Amino acid sequence: MKALTATCLLAALPAVGHAATWSDTYVGYRYGTEFREPTNSRDVEKHVLQFTHASGYSVGQNFVNLDVLQSDKTDPASGGGSGATEFYLTYRHQLHLGKVFDRSFAFGPVKELAVTAGFDLNTKNTAFSPRKRLLVLGPTLKFDVPGFLDLSLLVGKEWNRCGLEPATPGGFDPCPKTEVSFDPQWILSAAWGIPFSAGSVPLKFQGFININGEKGRDYAGVKTRTETLMRASLMVDVGQMAWGKKNTFLMGVGYEYWRNKFGNHAYANGVEKAGIDTNAPTFQMEWHF
Repeated sequence: MKALTATCLLAALPAVGHAATWSDTYVGYRYGTEFREPTNSRDVEKHVLQFTHASGYSVGQNFVNLDVLQSDKTDPASGGGSGATEFYLTYRHQLHLGKVFDRSFAFGPVKELAVTAGFDLNTKNTAFSPRKRLLVLGPTLKFDVPGFLDLSLLVGKEWNRCGLEPATPGGFDPCPKTEVSFDPQWILSAAWGIPFSAGSVPLKFQGFININGEKGRDYAGVKTRTETLMRASLMVDVGQMAWGKKNTFLMGVGYEYWRNKFGNHAYANGVEKAGIDTNAPTFQMEWHF
């Protein structure tokens, strides 16, 4: 895994000396009232502020996204008094092999073959106090469609922590392992952004789905299960309709589908955990600049 770590870090370095050939930066907002959290049986209301940048250069592209998620009191911060705040950062870098080797790797509906590397980082001020660090690396198929459609098969390595402590001195310890190095896992990842029109209404169907394989045992020694996360949205290009500027202000609805969140499924005694599955409709907006 040291080789994976080194490769990811090298590939994640910005392309020095290469001017951007295209760029898209935006601030987004999404809102929903039916989010879920593991071990919590109640729905959670969340406001999510999103900062996203994507850009291309001569032989590849970069993608970075920061979500700031604010929960209501149903998902409390450590010590109570307010809802928890989570920061989740994702970075991906692609090297396009056709451009690197100056030859075509196109076949069928695939226009390009790429190598993707990157990382995820998160922190959340709950009693659990997670600190996720995930490295990923693998090939990507880039499809010839309006907008984009990427399909990646990645290998991932995650490190995380659990800050829960026994309720009473000498009592049951919910996290025998505070720091956990999970087993390597495979990740099947698809991301898309497809513009289209319905009559005179400019629309965009966008989102991603990650299917994350088992990653060994968790903090309590329970085997993890395959995790599936999909976020998809249908957006109206309001800016194009209202003042003739394409891809500046978009508004729409979305849906979050999550199964076995973070690989969770049961406690050590075999009882299924609450809150491991999410079905959450969302309202969304984006301001591009």
